[in-house]
Amino acid sequence: MSNAPTREVARRVFASEFNDAEFTFKESDDERAPLYALLPTGESANRVFVAGTLTETEDIGDDSEYWRGRVVDPTGTFFVYAGQYQPDAASALRDAETPQYVSVVGKPRTFETDDGSVNVSLRPESITEVDEATRDRWVVETAERTMERLEAFDEEGNEYAERARAEYGEDVSAYRRAVLEALEDFDVADAPDAPDA
Repeated sequence: MSNAPTREVARRVFASEFNDAEFTFKESDDERAPLYALLPTGESANRVFVAGTLTETEDIGDDSEYWRGRVVDPTGTFFVYAGQYQPDAASALRDAETPQYVSVVGKPRTFETDDGSVNVSLRPESITEVDEATRDRWVVETAERTMERLEAFDEEGNEYAERARAEYGEDVSAYRRAVLEALEDFDVADAPDAPDA
């Protein structure tokens, strides 16, 4: 067994849920401990894997390049930000032709605005152009993972679900609706292992 640190699993999550994941935490007091976003369906996410249509890119940096991209899935929009510390992702946004399908692996980030609201965004590790079939497979798999989290939400001893209830409330019906809406574009009967509605 190697003692090398392993990378956190990248959670599949729809934009509608990701953008609600305003609460972040660390599992230890160690300064270098990973930061997690608490998903409202009761899961911790240090990294996420998303896919959708890159609809817009813009360099919003003042002194140096700082790129913002909008990635749209069937439930909403992910905002992706990349600068000098994410050179590959920044270069992908700079060179991208929009619209195109992309997949993004990255870390959730939260930012509190002056009026006290919290914006959730994605700091990308990688941005990859994909085809429509790959994007469609991501939608189906993300629907499955979301349904699994929803089914486990009320289980005894589900620590992250308990935290999610405390932070966001009990009502997770919006995420169930988001799954169904995301799958409306597909002939679900043809989709592999599609969740039961």
